[in-house]
Amino acid sequence: MKTKILLVEDEESIRKFVKINLEREGYKIFEAGSGEEGVEIARAERPDVVVLDIMLPGIDGFEVCKILREEFPSLGIIMLTAKAEDYDKIMGLQYGTDDYLTKPFNPTELTLRIKSLERRLESDEEDESNLIIDEPFKLDSYSRKFYKDGIELELTPTEYQIIKIFMSNPGKALTRDELLTKVWGDDFLGDSKIVDVNIRRLRSKIEENPAKPKFIETVWGTGYRWK
Repeated sequence: MKTKILLVEDEESIRKFVKINLEREGYKIFEAGSGEEGVEIARAERPDVVVLDIMLPGIDGFEVCKILREEFPSLGIIMLTAKAEDYDKIMGLQYGTDDYLTKPFNPTELTLRIKSLERRLESDEEDESNLIIDEPFKLDSYSRKFYKDGIELELTPTEYQIIKIFMSNPGKALTRDELLTKVWGDDFLGDSKIVDVNIRRLRSKIEENPAKPKFIETVWGTGYRWK
């Protein structure tokens, strides 16, 4: 089955150009020219990945990301920004996007980012060990669900991959570069801050006091460790 991708971009020339390139890669493409239209199409077509511009008429990309993340936790979201400023990147990550790309971009780079995200979405299909239990947590790779004290916590595809790596390597200090390679792939060209923002999001979901984490420990000068 073809991966379904929704392009939410108000500039028609960019949207058409991206669509042509992605269709050449075998993807099924849906288009939206506004945030409201993007939400409607996402609800109707249930895409696997959304490529989402920040600057949109009506509701902006941040709000669209927030809505889609709440309604479709396992959806892959790549945000496009016309600015190279850290603010837009960090805001997008905080709203729940999995990756970002700064305009102007090479369509080949977008394809690589999508393929990297696909690997995160599909990585458990051939996993023979369905359960990882580390009380009070349980990760079920068959259903791609994560629980704390028996209560399911909604994770993005990226958060899910990070927590799986942690739970599979208890006590090991993992560098940011290791996490970047394992989660985003060798071909990721973005900022390593994407790791830190995702860790902050994870802590807000699993820690009783994210400011004093008990489970995801910062290893100063190195990265992070699952305690």
